[in-house]
Amino acid sequence: MSQQAHPTPQHTEAAEANEPETPHLDFEGTTPYEDYVRADVLTHLQQTLSDDPGEMVFLVTTQVMELWFTVIVHEWETAARALRADDVPTAIAALKRSVRELQALNASWKPLAALTPAQFNSYRGALGEGSGFQSAMYRRMEFLLGDKSASMLVPHRGAPRAHAELEKALHEPSLYDEVLRLLARRGHAVPDAVLDRDVSLRYEPSEEVEAVWAALYSGDPDDELARLGEALTDVAELVWRWRNDHLVATRRAMGAKAGTGGSAGVAWLEKRARKNVFPELWTARSHV
Repeated sequence: MSQQAHPTPQHTEAAEANEPETPHLDFEGTTPYEDYVRADVLTHLQQTLSDDPGEMVFLVTTQVMELWFTVIVHEWETAARALRADDVPTAIAALKRSVRELQALNASWKPLAALTPAQFNSYRGALGEGSGFQSAMYRRMEFLLGDKSASMLVPHRGAPRAHAELEKALHEPSLYDEVLRLLARRGHAVPDAVLDRDVSLRYEPSEEVEAVWAALYSGDPDDELARLGEALTDVAELVWRWRNDHLVATRRAMGAKAGTGGSAGVAWLEKRARKNVFPELWTARSHV
């Protein structure tokens, strides 16, 4: 029977030399990761108000959605600034990033999509009058899409920072306003009534704007403005899917009952889901 060979010191040193280095573990304060990500803050924000274990899923999912809202607002504001500066490539890049982020946002419905009425009712009382309708960051998203209303500032009067940010967004041109101003600067026949409109009001479709998009889509598909239109359409489609996923999840969890926060629940969401974002980009396709 052969004896097992023992590693020599030279072999041991060679093996240790080939092992991956142990990461640095000893820091004087918190880790650089914690300093950057603030994970300890994020993972201790959850304060459930019921004994139902499902409430934690609902709360964390809602908080994740708020974070995605924040990122998407950042992208759309980046795109709007780029459009003001006639920098279409930067705007398209920001819109394309937001498409991937909207896909992740929409996937956030999955943990909640199969809730039964009994499961939702087990912690629904913890929400009180709370409703996603009251989200200030989601409202900023809607304002950037051109769906504006001064009355939507009212719920945020008690939160000075959120109210000031929303009031600023209300009176600034929306992302779509910046697109239409760019089209006009590039020589397209966007009417003065659209360019000079009160940007604090909800955007209303224009036949002349529809004709501009139809002409662009009838031309070179690789044209910069046609590619901008497609990036906006990708965004619009995913916003529509978000609204419909919200509708389906709510219908499954609570049927046609009144929503939290005094909303009409499913009836309100159905009305929202019927609205197209960037409407002329959709209707123009019938004329190409």
